[in-house]
Amino acid sequence: MIRVTIQGIALALLVGLNMVAAAKAPEAKAPEAKSAPAKTAAKAPDASQKCIDCHSEAEPTDKSAAGKPVLLDPLKHAKTLHGGGNAGCVDCHADEGLKKYPHKSPGPAQCASCHEKAVKEYATTIHGKARSDGRMVAATCSDCHGAHDIKATSDDGARTARGNLEATCGACHGNEKVIKEGKIPGGNVSAMYHDSIHGRQLHGDTKAKDKVPVCTDCHGTHDMRPHKDPESAVARGNIPETCGTCHGKVKKVWSASQHGKLRASNVLQAPGCTDCHGTHTIADPKTPKWQLDVINECGGCHTDFVKSYRDTYHGKVTDLGFATMATCASCHGAHEVLPKENPLSKVSEQRILETCKACHPKANANFVKFQPHANKNSRESGLILYYTTKFMQILLAGVFAFFGLHTVLWLYRSLAEMKKRRAGSTPEAEKH
Repeated sequence: MIRVTIQGIALALLVGLNMVAAAKAPEAKAPEAKSAPAKTAAKAPDASQKCIDCHSEAEPTDKSAAGKPVLLDPLKHAKTLHGGGNAGCVDCHADEGLKKYPHKSPGPAQCASCHEKAVKEYATTIHGKARSDGRMVAATCSDCHGAHDIKATSDDGARTARGNLEATCGACHGNEKVIKEGKIPGGNVSAMYHDSIHGRQLHGDTKAKDKVPVCTDCHGTHDMRPHKDPESAVARGNIPETCGTCHGKVKKVWSASQHGKLRASNVLQAPGCTDCHGTHTIADPKTPKWQLDVINECGGCHTDFVKSYRDTYHGKVTDLGFATMATCASCHGAHEVLPKENPLSKVSEQRILETCKACHPKANANFVKFQPHANKNSRESGLILYYTTKFMQILLAGVFAFFGLHTVLWLYRSLAEMKKRRAGSTPEAEKH
């Protein structure tokens, strides 16, 4: 009797469950009939599915705070970093009012709910501080990473992929309106970078594209700071380390040079990478134009030496635009500059002949006695040069003074003759 009763109850429960399932079946299929695209986002969390059903319609009625329709392509969204169930809509748009429908326009996505460390770092960056100071054009998370189209940096289609960073950063740093409104220093650095050797290599047909420095390699990502901040990767004291991440061999040579040793002694006035090569306008050092222009960069510190260099045959020819003549780097080296007293220096007594022979194969011991930086106004450079210069200066001044006086006297006589002719009193008329 008890056994029959249990079987009856089980049968009744089974029938009841089938009836409930049959009653709910149409409701489960309703979203498919309403919005076909929702099928492509089947992996999305249930809470997000409701958002996708509305925002994937051809003409969504919901609008953003900017007044634009919030249209979401489920298929594309499913292929993003957050799509396919990796994150739900309410994980980013955590406003309490969004859990009900109809709802107000959502505020900015709350990235900190998942990326707390990155958001905390952002607040200390130049962008974060600019936003806190009221400059609302400063970049936010979505400006760099996107909104509903966020992809992993390793994805070539991501805004933060190496090949796309120039365009991503250039949206602000290449936009004259944004630069002016945000008071961004440096001008259109995006265009400068594009024309630099780094920019040309990035977009050129080279095998080293993946090794070419892009914006974040020098400035950082979520730790981007102004160059005046001592902790910034582009602060003057940190530039050698930053450039050295790619140019390690050059940094090693420079560190052993006089310039590098001064920097190591905390003499920040000593030349670093950007002093000679520039920042966003870095050019190919093999081009004649750069080799001539860099003479002026050396002269920015070594004013007396560049002035005496300009007086020499080498200097005169380079002034005419010919880069085949010896420049500063030809004699002193580029990154390995050392004092003359150092035996390793290219201009030391031990190596000067070798240096000169690079251009003058027949150079000998007498040849290297030539003074490339002789100061004609100093007796230390030689009495013959000094007194010859003084003699020529006195002679030149005397010639100009003599002929200047002669010109003045001749002018006086000419004016007197002209006055007589106008008065009708000429020498011929006086004889008659």
